[in-house]
Amino acid sequence: MWTDSVVHMVDAALVQWTRSAAERVGTPLVVALHGVGSHEHDLLGLAPSLPAAWTLAALRAPDPWGPGFSWYPLGVPGSPDRVAVDASAAAVLDWIDSVAADHPRIGLLGFSQGGSMALQLLRARPEAFAFAVSLSGFVVPGGDDGRVGAVRPRVFLGHGDADTVIPAEATARTSAWAAEHTDVTDRTYPGLPHAVSAAELADVAAFMGD
Repeated sequence: MWTDSVVHMVDAALVQWTRSAAERVGTPLVVALHGVGSHEHDLLGLAPSLPAAWTLAALRAPDPWGPGFSWYPLGVPGSPDRVAVDASAAAVLDWIDSVAADHPRIGLLGFSQGGSMALQLLRARPEAFAFAVSLSGFVVPGGDDGRVGAVRPRVFLGHGDADTVIPAEATARTSAWAAEHTDVTDRTYPGLPHAVSAAELADVAAFMGD
């Protein structure tokens, strides 16, 4: 259970990498952020569909949730408490700072709650990341996005029109936010539920580039 008295940190020992420590130095890095109730192994399966030049590092969220872990309490679906989101984002940024010197470019990729985290990290440091990919995710309401709008970072939004988990209002809010503040590629996949499809991954790979 999240409380503001707990110091939230990313456990570096649990991070799952697609390259060894020696092999990943000098490669571009994509930081993968899983959804609520999942874990650091969940998004590793996406790696073979992404450009081979990129190293993927999959993080575990700090808070236990059901059979897995959570970045922050769910709260109102699509509209979580921003204080909790920002606390978790700060923990991820601390971890990114610890590895950033090894990577010339860093991108963000998240699914569902992890997608909201990817966008929140981009809002915190819009100039620091090559892109943010949010799959079946959403942007957290509120906050000053002046810095984001000034930088207009690259964002990929992907979601299915059969997704019954993320409220339609949150999806629409995210599309409007991204169009106003970012250089966005916004894709809707017919018949796709709260999941990731092969077609979506192909679009993400093309978006990321080499």
